[in-house]
Amino acid sequence: MSVKVYGIKNCNTMKKAFDFLDEKGVSYEFIDYKKQKPSPDLLGSFLKKTTLESLVNKQGTTYRKMDDSQKVALEKKDTAIPILVENSSMIKRPVITYPDGSLTLGFVPDQIAEKL
Repeated sequence: MSVKVYGIKNCNTMKKAFDFLDEKGVSYEFIDYKKQKPSPDLLGSFLKKTTLESLVNKQGTTYRKMDDSQKVALEKKDTAIPILVENSSMIKRPVITYPDGSLTLGFVPDQIAEKL
């Protein structure tokens, strides 16, 4: 099985996900948001399978530094996608997509193992 893993290479959560996938012998393609910004189409495809509330990482410093108007803009798909394209560190990590078209958000070993 081969999956796609989206995120930021230097993130500790991503390192845990890579180690987990390696231990399970899962091959994966890694897409680093810092080298390749997520496209609006990619984010739209994620949002067909999950909610905006789940996709946006509200725990990180990027989100916390935003003003209230930007935070309100993150509550609607049309205004959130451009913000997430430019501030990809606000996307929950990792996003893992599977051959069946499904995805998981964040490093939750049980959820990931269930999809493998």
